[in-house]
Amino acid sequence: MTDKQKKVLYRIIATALLYAVLLVMEHIVKPAFMEQWYVTLVLFLIPYFVIGWDIMYKAVRNISHGQVFDENFLMLIATIGAFVVGEYSEGVAVMLFYQVGELFQSYAVNRSRQSITQLMDICPEYANLEEDGKVSQVDPDDVEVGSIIVVKPGERVPLDGIVIEGESMVDTSSLTGESVPRRVAKDSEIISGCVNGSGLLRVKTTKEFDDSTVTRILELVENASSKKAKAENFITKFAKYYTPVVVIGALLLAVIPPIIFGGNFFDWLQRACIFLVISCPCALVISVPLSFFGGIGAASASGILVKGGNYLEVAADLDTIVFDKTGTLTKGEFEVNELLTADGVSEAELLEAAAYAENFSDHPIAASIKRAFAKEGNEIAAERISDVKEVAGHGIRILLDGAEVFAGNEKLLSDNSIAAVPTEKPGTVVYVTKSGSYMGCVIISDTIKPEARQAIKSLKQAGVKQTVMLTGDRKKAGEAVAKELGIDTVYTQLLPADKVAKVEELLAQHTDGKGKVAFVGDGINDAPVLSRADIGIAMGSMGSDAAIEAADIVLMDDDTTKIAKVVTIARKTLVIVRQNIVFALAVKAFILILGAFGLANMWEAVFADVGVSVIAILNAMRMLRVK
Repeated sequence: MTDKQKKVLYRIIATALLYAVLLVMEHIVKPAFMEQWYVTLVLFLIPYFVIGWDIMYKAVRNISHGQVFDENFLMLIATIGAFVVGEYSEGVAVMLFYQVGELFQSYAVNRSRQSITQLMDICPEYANLEEDGKVSQVDPDDVEVGSIIVVKPGERVPLDGIVIEGESMVDTSSLTGESVPRRVAKDSEIISGCVNGSGLLRVKTTKEFDDSTVTRILELVENASSKKAKAENFITKFAKYYTPVVVIGALLLAVIPPIIFGGNFFDWLQRACIFLVISCPCALVISVPLSFFGGIGAASASGILVKGGNYLEVAADLDTIVFDKTGTLTKGEFEVNELLTADGVSEAELLEAAAYAENFSDHPIAASIKRAFAKEGNEIAAERISDVKEVAGHGIRILLDGAEVFAGNEKLLSDNSIAAVPTEKPGTVVYVTKSGSYMGCVIISDTIKPEARQAIKSLKQAGVKQTVMLTGDRKKAGEAVAKELGIDTVYTQLLPADKVAKVEELLAQHTDGKGKVAFVGDGINDAPVLSRADIGIAMGSMGSDAAIEAADIVLMDDDTTKIAKVVTIARKTLVIVRQNIVFALAVKAFILILGAFGLANMWEAVFADVGVSVIAILNAMRMLRVK
C-alpha cells in the first residue's frame, strides 16, 4: 500500500470512529445539546470534512478548469443536498463509503499495474565496459556496438550481444515468463534484461542500448495503456455524456414534480440526491479499463507483450491463425540432407557450384550449403566469383571462373531455358546449373519446433476454427510439414508479396465482422503481412526488429503455444468486461427507478454506487489470477 493510500485509510478509520460516536449520541444516548439541529449539523460536518475535503477540492478545481461533470461533482452536490434536507448521517455515510470504494479501486489498480510495471525492473542501471584491460561502470547508453562488456554473477545483462568468454545459466523469467534458467556459453546470443547466474561472462555487444531488447520491451509496455479497446472508448464517451444528463435529470426531479404534483419540496430534493449517488459511473469508468489492464498484465507475466487493450479485444474474436513456416513453426536451422547429381557430375562438383553461388547470401538455406561445403574441408576463393545477380524469390546467378552458374528453384531454370529434373523428396530443393547444363539439386530440410504440434492443438482447443501455413517452399515440403502439425490449409511457393495477397483473401472472407485473422511471423519479410492482418504476432526473441515493430503482440520466448494463451486471456477479459457493464447498468437502472418513486433511500444509493463498484472491481481483478 502506498503512502497516499495509507493516509486515506487513516482518514477513513478516523471518520468511521467519529461517525460511530455521533450515531450512538444521536439515536441512543441523545444528549440535550443535540436537540438543536444546528448543533447536530456542526457535529456531523466534522467527520464530513475529515473524509471529504479532497473530494470538495477536486470538484472545485475541476470546475475552475471547465471540467464540471465528474464523479467528484456528483458526490459533492449529492452530499450537500443530503445535509440541506436534514439527512446529516446519510450525507457523511455517502462520502465515507465513496472514499472506501476509491481506496479499494486505487489498491486494485496498483495491483494490476504491478503485473506490468515489474517489467520496469529489467532496465539495467549500468554496464561494465572493458577497455584496454580495465573495467569501468558506465551508462548503458554510452556503450557502442562491438564493445566488450563484463557481466558479473547476479548482474542484469545491460545490452544484447554474443558471449565471447565464460559460461553461465541466465534467468530470463522477467522477459519470457519461463522459470527455467537458460545456459549460455561462448558464441551464444544473450539478450539484455536477463539476470546472470554464477558465471562471469564477457560479451561483445551487437546493438546499442536504444535498439536493445530491454528498451523495446519497455517502450511496448509504456505505450500499451494508450491504445484503448472499443469497450474502453465507449465507456469514456458514455461517461462524458452520461454524467451531465444525470445531473440535469436530478435537477428536473427536484424541481418539476413538486410544481406539477405538489408535495414536499425537500422530499423530492432528497430523491434527487439519491438519484445522483446511484448514477455515479465509477463502476464502469474504473472496472472496464482495469479488466483490460489486468489482461495485459496477465499476458506480460507469461512473456507475452500485448501492445494495447484494443489488440486484446480483437484477439478474443480470432477464428483464423496464419503462420509463416520458417522460424515460426520450424527452427530455421537448415541442413543439407542429400545431393542428387546429374549423370557425369560428382557430389563434390555439385556442392562446390552451389556453395560458390550462395557465397554472398545470408539466407539460412545459403548458410547451410556453405556449412556443408566447409565440412568437407573446403574454402571459398571469392576471387573466382564475378558478376553476381540475385533474382528475387527465385535464386541467384554468378560467373564462376567465367562459367555461368544458376542456383535456385525450378522457375529460375525454366526462365533461362534450362530443364531441371524434378524431385518429389520433401525439403527445400536448390537446383544448380553450370554453363547451361543441369548439374543436379541440393535437398535441404528444416527442423520442426518441438512445441509447434502442441501449439496447433491448443489453438483448436481454444476455439480457433482454421489454421493456415504460408511458405516459399515447394508444395511437397510444405504439405509434409502441414500434415505433421495438423494444419488445416497450406499455401506453398509464395513470395513475400504473395503472402500479403493470401492474407488479403482470408480477410475478405471475414467482411461480415465475425471472426478475425491473425498472422504469426518472425522475419523482416513478414512485416508487411503482420501489419495487414487484424492481429500481427511476432517472435520476440529471435524475430527481426521490423517484425516486432509491425506486430501487435510479441512472444518474448518464441513459444507458439502461448498464442492459445493470448486467445484465452483475451476472451476471459472480454467476458469480465461484459459482465461488469451489464451488472453495473442493471443494478443502477433498477435502484434509479426505485429512487425516482421514493422507494429507495440513501443506503440503497450507496450500494448502487460503492457496492457495485467494489463488486465490479473484484470481478475485474480476476484477470490477475489467470494461470
